[in-house]
Amino acid sequence: MFYFLYTIFGTEHIIFNVLRYITFRTVWSLMTAFIVGVLLTPALISLLNRNKCGQYIQDEVREHKGKAGTPTMGGIAIFLSMLISVLLWGNLGNPHILLCLLVFFGFGLVGLLDDWLKIKRKNNSGGLSARQKLLGQIIAGCLVTILLMRLPDFSTTLAFPFFKNLNPDLGLFYPLFALLVMIGASNGVNLTDGMDSLAIGPTIIALVCLSIFIYIAGNINFASYLQVGYVPGAGEAAVFCGALIGASLAFLWFNSPPAQIFLGDAGSLPLGASLGFLSMLCKQELVLVIMGGLFVIETLSVIMQVGYFKMSKGKRIFRMAPLHHHFQMKGIPETKVVMRFWIISIIFGLAALSTIKLR
Repeated sequence: MFYFLYTIFGTEHIIFNVLRYITFRTVWSLMTAFIVGVLLTPALISLLNRNKCGQYIQDEVREHKGKAGTPTMGGIAIFLSMLISVLLWGNLGNPHILLCLLVFFGFGLVGLLDDWLKIKRKNNSGGLSARQKLLGQIIAGCLVTILLMRLPDFSTTLAFPFFKNLNPDLGLFYPLFALLVMIGASNGVNLTDGMDSLAIGPTIIALVCLSIFIYIAGNINFASYLQVGYVPGAGEAAVFCGALIGASLAFLWFNSPPAQIFLGDAGSLPLGASLGFLSMLCKQELVLVIMGGLFVIETLSVIMQVGYFKMSKGKRIFRMAPLHHHFQMKGIPETKVVMRFWIISIIFGLAALSTIKLR
């Protein structure tokens, strides 16, 4: 909305001219989403409590039993506060920012249905089956990928960090790769969401990194100087990043230990998918593996655990998977595990940012 004020009055009134700057609108979209989220989330918590939309706990970690009944589906608060902020500060005529909203909405709908079924059936395993959830993610991912590839300036090339001249064109294989990126990131955040504040912190760190990459990719001067692929119009997605960071910070305000609300699949699935899609927008899909290194480690721990369990007929590598539960089962306090994982995420984020210059 505010951007259109610039298009109408920008040439006549200099005060509106500042609205044309992506950096200005990104900062204010962050602050707006944070304020809206802080005001909105308590009302959502109250509504979820009244309707008995609490989390059912059925795992073997003793500390988790006391969290039973905590409201879930916190992704609703993130989506609403982010959406309001984007509507206020974003250029809604830009297809990139509209696709960002579609990604969050599509994957969020899958997660919301999964959460609702768990609550209805009063069983933490009673949501969508793994096959149904994957099908929903594939449908949402395919829709977004088709629309993305219809953009006139979109490239199907793949940029390799540290190698400026290595840019293979995936061509017809890119849609499959895009699905892998979005669904992999979506499930990575979902698997990491097992402790208070554990998933949302690394997500915010990755979003900060991606907002920098997107701003550079959308600015022809910076992209040329840093030898990053220029993507016309992609810089506007930084406003979406700002709004999502602000909304996530507001959620963290209430998700910090002891959590008053959980992300649920309605939050973790769309947040992860958004990370994957944003990396595609700025052509940094492989760098996402670095900046989201914690999510990769958590996912690999589950794959290793399940694979070894089947191969060895009942033996385990970790006491419990995903990896954060392994450390908790060893007696390390939850808050210490979370803080250490956050530190690891910061290191991964800095390593990802270093690839901007190391080309």
